[in-house]
Amino acid sequence: MNISGKISFFFIAATAIFIMACNSTYTPKPRGYFKINLPEHQYKTFDSAGFPYTFEYPVYAKITQDSTYFEEQPENPYWINIDVPEYGGRIYISYNRIGGKARYKVKNARGEYVDSIGVNQFDRLLNGSYTLSFKHSYKASAIEDSVFKTANGIDGIFFRIGGNTATANQFLVSDSVKHFLRGALYFDATPNEDSLRPVNAFLKEDLKHLVNTLKWRD
Repeated sequence: MNISGKISFFFIAATAIFIMACNSTYTPKPRGYFKINLPEHQYKTFDSAGFPYTFEYPVYAKITQDSTYFEEQPENPYWINIDVPEYGGRIYISYNRIGGKARYKVKNARGEYVDSIGVNQFDRLLNGSYTLSFKHSYKASAIEDSVFKTANGIDGIFFRIGGNTATANQFLVSDSVKHFLRGALYFDATPNEDSLRPVNAFLKEDLKHLVNTLKWRD
């Protein structure tokens, strides 16, 4: 076969492949993410002297003293973090004693917000928790709240926040008389509901276990 014949042959073959490709059905593949190996759920007890509560938390987590709960300053030493460094997760825990002293921001005559000392009231703490949940969920596609009561007789509300939010699972528990505790599962990563779903679901079980094993210390 001469050179011109070879060129014609390759041209015809390429044209045939192009036509077949155009007529074939293309099925896009869903975006994939790295597989994450998750450990077995195991727990140990947090029962530190002087703390007004106890609970069980994962053995693969560590507890540190908190300095802030998002923008809020701790009102007492019972605000802690439960860090799961392997997965970039953190459960923020804040605690307030109902009837105790509290700091609030109030607007003065010049329109400036200044600190004011008041008393922790249950309704105010409850409304503040709802405000905080919605404030940090501006990218949420859905927000669901569900009331529960644990086997230890503790009442609470669980918040499930859908969409690309930094914190998809939050909760609050209280006896409405003395104790008020709230928490939020937060990831130190760019919010992406799909990529965080496996770890979020895994640590959500730990969050529920914490809530269900929580007890007040009078």
